[in-house]
Amino acid sequence: MTPDQIEALFTRENGDFLFARWGRPIVPIVFGVEDATLSTVKGAFEAVVALAGHKMAETDPELGANCMVFFFRDWQELLEVPDLDRLIPDLAPLMDRLVAADANQYRVFRFEEDGAIRAAFVFLRMDNELSKVSAETLALSQVVQTILLWSDTAFRSQSPLAVAGQTTVLRPDIAELIRAAYDPVLPGAAREASHALRLFARMKPVQ
Repeated sequence: MTPDQIEALFTRENGDFLFARWGRPIVPIVFGVEDATLSTVKGAFEAVVALAGHKMAETDPELGANCMVFFFRDWQELLEVPDLDRLIPDLAPLMDRLVAADANQYRVFRFEEDGAIRAAFVFLRMDNELSKVSAETLALSQVVQTILLWSDTAFRSQSPLAVAGQTTVLRPDIAELIRAAYDPVLPGAAREASHALRLFARMKPVQ
């Protein structure tokens, strides 16, 4: 992966470069799934967090859980979740936009004062398309897209995952970039495109 390719993964559609990683241990909670899927999602979090060299915790002292994953059938169901409108301002207008766009997934991030990720909300509307995806693949894909603040265009043309034999795995170049992004020497957030060079310098060649 070249520095330009890394820069593109964090350059938003409006041209702004914005990089952020988690600044606190991740405490995930999953709604709307059976126990088997719950363990799959939590397993994906554990694997990706371990890859990053970051930490998970049982509880966040300020928020309780700071990474909420919702599985549901209809966007309107979210309006019935107690206190969700307090966590996500303008929830009703957002739901209207997502319904109009026929979206099946959406992620919302909250940030620390220094710009690092403080909390994330992952919404998955299980339409026909997402229902065809295995729980393992869907969980890994969502966790990867939540471990860093990627560009809104980062994975439009190519998934962060790849198929190895019969197994879906994280692309080696993306895995190496995640590992580099959590180097303790680097800041938790950056708005200068030159940060892509710092990430590149910490990446090991992918075999």
